[in-house]
Amino acid sequence: MKLRTRLFLSISALVTVALLGLLLGLVSVLQMASVQQQLVRDTTHSLEVGLKLRQNLGNQLIQILDETPATENLQVLQEDFQQLLGQGVAQGSEREGFIKASAHYQDFLKAYRESATPSRSMGVDQPLGAAFNQVRTDLIDAHKQALQYISRSEEQSRDRALLVSGTLGLMGLVVLVLGFITAHNIARRFGQPIEALAKAADQLGKGNFDVTLPVTQASELNQLTRRFGLMADALRKHQATNVDELLAGQQRLQAVLDSIDDGLLIIDRQGLLEHLNPVAQRQLGWTDSRVGSSLAEALQRPELEQQLRQVLRGGSLDRPPDDLNMEVDEETRLLTYSLTPVSHPQGPILGAVMVLHDVTEQRAFERVRSEFVLRASHELRTPVTGMHMAFGLLRERVSFAPEARENDLLDTIGEEMQRLTQLINDLLNFSRYQSGLQKLELAPCAVDELLERAQVRFADQAGQKDIELVLALEPPLPRIQADLAQLDRVLDNLLHNAIRHTPQGGRIRLHARRHAERVIVSVEDNGEGIAYGQQGRIFEPFVQVGRKKGGAGLGLALCKEIVQLHGGRMGVFSRPGQGTQFYMALPV
Repeated sequence: MKLRTRLFLSISALVTVALLGLLLGLVSVLQMASVQQQLVRDTTHSLEVGLKLRQNLGNQLIQILDETPATENLQVLQEDFQQLLGQGVAQGSEREGFIKASAHYQDFLKAYRESATPSRSMGVDQPLGAAFNQVRTDLIDAHKQALQYISRSEEQSRDRALLVSGTLGLMGLVVLVLGFITAHNIARRFGQPIEALAKAADQLGKGNFDVTLPVTQASELNQLTRRFGLMADALRKHQATNVDELLAGQQRLQAVLDSIDDGLLIIDRQGLLEHLNPVAQRQLGWTDSRVGSSLAEALQRPELEQQLRQVLRGGSLDRPPDDLNMEVDEETRLLTYSLTPVSHPQGPILGAVMVLHDVTEQRAFERVRSEFVLRASHELRTPVTGMHMAFGLLRERVSFAPEARENDLLDTIGEEMQRLTQLINDLLNFSRYQSGLQKLELAPCAVDELLERAQVRFADQAGQKDIELVLALEPPLPRIQADLAQLDRVLDNLLHNAIRHTPQGGRIRLHARRHAERVIVSVEDNGEGIAYGQQGRIFEPFVQVGRKKGGAGLGLALCKEIVQLHGGRMGVFSRPGQGTQFYMALPV
């Protein structure tokens, strides 16, 4: 017999027995309710008739005891009494008392007609009084019989209820026994094989394909077991193939990682080294493997611990980290590094990657270049200053006609000498920042006052091009520690560029707000914007972007150095044709 047939028959038997018991109980309850309703109706009628008869009998007694009775009223009462007795006798149950009362009432009427003075014949020892008392006694007996009938009916109902309850309980016990037997058979025949298949599935999940499969009488389970065995065999073959492919892929990945020119360190979620390529071992001067050790301990840089935690939480470093200074073969090597989180496609972070790049020669070249620019700027500053002073004296002593060509030439010479002086000053300032010679004079600074001063300085220049210069502050703004003169230089450079690249009738917004432990200050315009391909190089020295070029391309590079010296970072967001936003994030 098939599994579903057995289950169907077992469940059908249980449902059938349960429905029979429910139907029996329902029929019994309906029958008991009908019997109780008839009992209440008959008993109520008997009590009501008995009460009316006693009242009528009392009224007859009053008329009889009267010396001058109203014969007509008494006759009406007697007729009503006999009619009520007929109703009592005609009812379906417990009418024996009314039958006796009807017979004795006839004796009472006969004694009443034979009595000469009825009012004086109501004594107990006289025939009329004795007949009256007999009728009254019969009515009282009828009332008692009705009450006894109620008691007997209650006992019968209780007995029937006990019988129905016992029957239902017996049927419930039968259902319980059948259910227990059915559940036991299902558990024994089907539960054990299913549990065995579940254990086999757990073993397959752990990679153990040598499992024992159960044998049962149910054809469906045997078919499932057979297919499960085929699946286990297919998984065994598939695993062998996947392991080979995985090993081959791992070897290819290992070869790729080892062939990268830069050093590569792979870090797990706990901050421990998981892998490093040979280039990283050579750059760090490690002769033995440091796999399994903490990154901060391996490199002996405690600050890496906090940086790594920030990256593993999904964040990024606020500023480029300082170079790693390593002693390799009695030679100092400078290494730049970057930390990048490794994320699963579905979101969770699996670890981080640290890329090392040897910049020893590059830093030496930059140092030589900075020293050369610094010395050259100093050397150029002296003759240019002298030329500027001499040109000023020449302008004071030489005069030409207002319309003479010589005046235009002198103005051009003055403007170019001014540009040359500004270029030399920018070179000197940039060299000082890059070489670390420039020091900040920090003092408490109110951001709102800083932006208000910048708005006042550039109000006239913006008004000349009919540009709306708006100040937007989101209080509360905390005070920061900053060099006011240097931040003024940053804002002047950004506002000068914004005005130069914003068309007539445009709009520039100075905006400041607090974000966590930083204050974000931005200069936004609706000018020509910056091409996406040029935004990555905009903060490099001697780089100019956009159609309106001018200067030496050191302004934004100098601004970035100033902001980084304050412990902040600077960035740009621009869409070509829609405007540009330069922002700086300064620590609170």
